[in-house]
Amino acid sequence: MDNKLRNTDKSIFETLTDLCFADHYPHRVLVLRSQSVPHSEETPWHKHQKGQLVLPLTGVVTSFIDDKMWLVPPRCAVWIPSNEMHRNQISPNADVCMLFVDGRDLPLPEVACTLTVTPFVRELILHLHSQQRYEETDLATDRLVDVLIDQLIQLEREEFDFPIPDEPTLNRLALELIARPNEKRTLGEWASDFAMSERTLARMIKRHVELTFGQWRSQLHIVLALQKLAINMPIQTISEELGYDSVSAFITFFKKALGKSPRQYRIERWGKE
Repeated sequence: MDNKLRNTDKSIFETLTDLCFADHYPHRVLVLRSQSVPHSEETPWHKHQKGQLVLPLTGVVTSFIDDKMWLVPPRCAVWIPSNEMHRNQISPNADVCMLFVDGRDLPLPEVACTLTVTPFVRELILHLHSQQRYEETDLATDRLVDVLIDQLIQLEREEFDFPIPDEPTLNRLALELIARPNEKRTLGEWASDFAMSERTLARMIKRHVELTFGQWRSQLHIVLALQKLAINMPIQTISEELGYDSVSAFITFFKKALGKSPRQYRIERWGKE
């Protein structure tokens, strides 16, 4: 284990095949870092006893946790609780920290959520990575871990997720929507594809997703819009890729959902014009 852990600046997915190894790590916090891999990376479905924080420093991570897809843009992180089945997709040339935390007896989130990461927390994580040792930790490091955990508990939580049900018809529909987010087909047209009535499909979505079809698709558009805003994609391009007839229509949709324009949101969240 130690030989694999000592080189934490390479892609963790190329050097580690046992993704549950963190459970055997003796200390409370382990930080791994994957940097500058020129192609996308993806982990298989797995789970571990320790909770996991996925923090992109640059690039974008998409996490699939149980039956939802989660957005993880820069300056945010996704928290994956203990023993939750999940997999992660990392964009090319990303710089990502994976923080494994022994959360027993700690008031860390019990469900997956997106966390807004403060500059202080980001620097704490990077410092711990640079000082990480695989024998017993010293008292100074232990104190920093205490501070980090206290800060993690206080981070603002947000819901940047898109439900992907296990039910076969809805699972197929969810994947179709993700693959073609600019698709404007009505619920009735989708129902026809699945050889069922519009009412039956509507009821199925409401039962499994707890949203209407329009709300479900809108949630996907918000997740994808935020992902694209985080990588500084032009707002007009985002509007086109999501299938809006005009930029103003997309801005109106975004503002209604999040209370501010895409440009305002990007500046406040990521400091980008």
